[in-house]
Amino acid sequence: MKIRSKICGMTRVEDALLAARLGVDAIGLIFFAGSKRHVTLQQAQAIVRAVPPFVTVVGLFVNASAVEVQEVLAHVPLDVLQFHGDEGAEFCRQFQRPYIKAIRVCNTGDIEAAIATYTDARALLFDAAVAGQYGGTGQTFDWQILPRQLNRPWILSGGLKPENIASAIRQSHAQAVDVSSGVEITAGIKDGQKMQALMAAINSFGLSVD
Repeated sequence: MKIRSKICGMTRVEDALLAARLGVDAIGLIFFAGSKRHVTLQQAQAIVRAVPPFVTVVGLFVNASAVEVQEVLAHVPLDVLQFHGDEGAEFCRQFQRPYIKAIRVCNTGDIEAAIATYTDARALLFDAAVAGQYGGTGQTFDWQILPRQLNRPWILSGGLKPENIASAIRQSHAQAVDVSSGVEITAGIKDGQKMQALMAAINSFGLSVD
């Protein structure tokens, strides 16, 4: 089975194009001013215009107002929304777009609560819980606490990089992964060699599973 992949925190057209050439399934654009990987509407528009067909563009928000989300959607044709803050299910579902809800995982109770709450999410994204942070921390969590059988699509995130991605997939049984800081030179600037190494590891793992 192919392991699906997303590289988040894109700020440059050239990084998004390279990720697409390497076979990534999705790229992430962050519309949260508190992030070092934040993009302007103009940056986002340029990236979306350059991305080839069938590469999904995901817009990431953290505790944005509905007006702020709609303003982005009016200017940037996002395929999927990703909510990384404290948004409730009713808020997430109002935009007529598939959505991913990020869950900061401390224990299995966090996972169970998310499954019960975000029943119409396209997927749940499990990330490391770091006090005061909403993702992009480069920290992992204990993958062993993930239930072996989850009846919902889900994505593994948090501290993933070329050196640990295969181990993470094996231990967690993830079928989709989301990487940001693990393939960067500095925040928002991707490292081409790291992206290549990451995708090679993901693709080789997928082939070996088949």
